[in-house]
Formats: sequence, structure tokens, C-alpha cells
Amino acid sequence: MTAPGQPGERRLYRICDAMHLLSMSRSVIYEQIRAGCLRSVTQGRTPLIPASAISDYIDLLEQEARAA
Repeated sequence: MTAPGQPGERRLYRICDAMHLLSMSRSVIYEQIRAGCLRSVTQGRTPLIPASAISDYIDLLEQEARAA
């Protein structure tokens, strides 16, 4: 993986890209955003998921799995 800010590195993902990265449906992605588990930003009317938010969400899932 390249360091943050490297040319060509994606920092923001559209919902459909996040769906593929997280192997989740569109409705689950939006549900997690509404629940505050997955951060998003908006550019115009387009919701975008920062790469750091995807990493944070995966960390959260791992923590929950360890606690269970």
C-alpha cells in the first residue's frame, strides 16, 4: 500500500465502490452511515466514503468480533 497522498491513490470512494470493498449491499452501507458506524462526506449531492473511514469501519468490526 502506498503512503497517504501518493498520486493515483484513491482517498474517496463512491457508494458502489464501498459496496465492493466491504462486500455489503447498498442498503447496508446506507444503514451503517445512518447509524454513525461508517463516516461519509458529501460533494454536491454525491455521498463519498473516505478511505480512512473504510479502514476505521473494518477496525470496528474486528473489535466487535473480538469482544463477542
